[in-house]
Amino acid sequence: MTSDADRRPGFELSDAQWREKLTPEEYAVLRQAGTERPFVGEYTDTKTTGEYHCRACDALLFTSTEKFESHCGWPSFFDPAESDAVILRPDDSLGMRRVEVLCANCHSHLGHVFEGEGYPTPTDQRYCINSISLRLVPAP
Repeated sequence: MTSDADRRPGFELSDAQWREKLTPEEYAVLRQAGTERPFVGEYTDTKTTGEYHCRACDALLFTSTEKFESHCGWPSFFDPAESDAVILRPDDSLGMRRVEVLCANCHSHLGHVFEGEGYPTPTDQRYCINSISLRLVPAP
C-alpha cells in the first residue's frame, strides 16, 4: 500500500471526461468521495471467485482470495491484490479520524480501511470498499 497520496495518477481524465465516463452515482463515490448506502451494493455478499478492478480505470485492486464476510454492509477485504494497488491517506472528515483508500492508478475514492477490529484475518485490517467503486471480473 502506498501512502504517498501526492503521487500523480497514471490514469487521468478531466472532470468533464469523468462525468461522461461514469454514471452520476459512480461519479459521486469515485470522484467526490461519497459512500453508497450499506447492504445495497452488488458485491456486499457475493462469493464469486475473481478479481475486483477499479470501476473508473480498470486497475486490479483486490481478489476474492482477500475478501471476507465482515457483515458491515460493504464488501470487505483484508489486503489489496498488490501492495501498490491502493493509496492510503488520512481522512478527518465527519469529525473523526479514518484512513481513506484510493486507487493508486487513478486516485478514485474506494472506501476506508480500519484496523484492530478483531476480525480473524491475516492482517487485522478491514478494507471497507464501496461496491460501486469496483467491477468484479469472474475467474474463468
